[in-house]
Amino acid sequence: MKRVVVVGAGFGGLAAARALRERGPKEMDILLISPKPELLYYPGLIWIPTRLRSPDDLRIPLGRFLDKYRIRHIPETVTGLKDQGRTVLTDKGQYVNDALLIATGSASLRKLPGIEHSRSICQGIADAVDIRDRIAAMTSGTIALGFAGNPQESSAVRGGPVFELLFGLDTWLRKTGRRDRIALTFFSPAAEPGNRLGPKAVKNLLAEMARRNIPTHLGSRLQAFSAEGVSTEGEKFPADLIVFTPGLRGPEWLSETGLPLSPGGFIRAERTCQVEGWPGTFVAGDCGSYPGPDWMPKQGHSADLQAETAAGNILDFLKGRKGIRTFRVELVCVVDSFDSGTLVYRTPTRNVLLQNPLFHHAKAYFERRYLARYR
Repeated sequence: MKRVVVVGAGFGGLAAARALRERGPKEMDILLISPKPELLYYPGLIWIPTRLRSPDDLRIPLGRFLDKYRIRHIPETVTGLKDQGRTVLTDKGQYVNDALLIATGSASLRKLPGIEHSRSICQGIADAVDIRDRIAAMTSGTIALGFAGNPQESSAVRGGPVFELLFGLDTWLRKTGRRDRIALTFFSPAAEPGNRLGPKAVKNLLAEMARRNIPTHLGSRLQAFSAEGVSTEGEKFPADLIVFTPGLRGPEWLSETGLPLSPGGFIRAERTCQVEGWPGTFVAGDCGSYPGPDWMPKQGHSADLQAETAAGNILDFLKGRKGIRTFRVELVCVVDSFDSGTLVYRTPTRNVLLQNPLFHHAKAYFERRYLARYR
């Protein structure tokens, strides 16, 4: 009986495990290794500060999903690999496999002096709740929202949720009659923040900030955060609350595995999602570095596409064949603003930007449909 180990219970890991069970032989043993049998729906974190979502809405227990697809969950944390991926090491044991999929996500570059004075909407439930509670306690002041990238890896940036929270807070504060007392400001070391969404999107985003009376601080390297505000190479500006999403980096546990890593610490993979030079070892989602355009996104949709590709190629590998499937490169997102949204779609040949209140409802509908498969 063949055994496939999947490491990570996020978008990529769960999509791959499901695809393996649906397409693979019934007797195949599928092990899913993650600290908890739980999915955290990260895209919904933007709605916690404005109370459109609660933490329990976004934490999905996986017991029914695991039973339905006959997937064995191992509640452990991966710490390393040996035998070129054929053995996975955890904090409690080791697991031999015939094929391996790594989908453990990314980590954050939290090296900026004073980073402890900021919160990130992409970090998890605790930060999102703290942002919510601190805003609720504000009677006046300034909220500074921003993001940065990884200088060593152009794709290792996550700015979309920051734009969404920025515009969502503006809308919500106006609806609740507090916007005149709470100022919003946006900052980024990039001169054109959001350029991975395409030239149209950058122009649209900056115009929207101007329309909403949101000052910007762009193109100057960040130096430090403090309880008083933000310092860059060019200026200092005050903030009572700093919401900042740093650039991404590869997970720390990868560094001693011998896996081929990119400059940013991500696993180098082929377009087939196989790790370079490691037959039978595949990667999906944010922890991978893939061939393609520099705007290739790190987002849940991409992780799903990569997971489907990896699953098909894993099944070919187990049959003694070289998998040749490749994943589709595209960016699809809705930049939400609490009661409206802007659809951004990008491929190597197209870049579409559409704004409509219906896209807010479409984003919520997609969330319900997506999570239904794991509830």
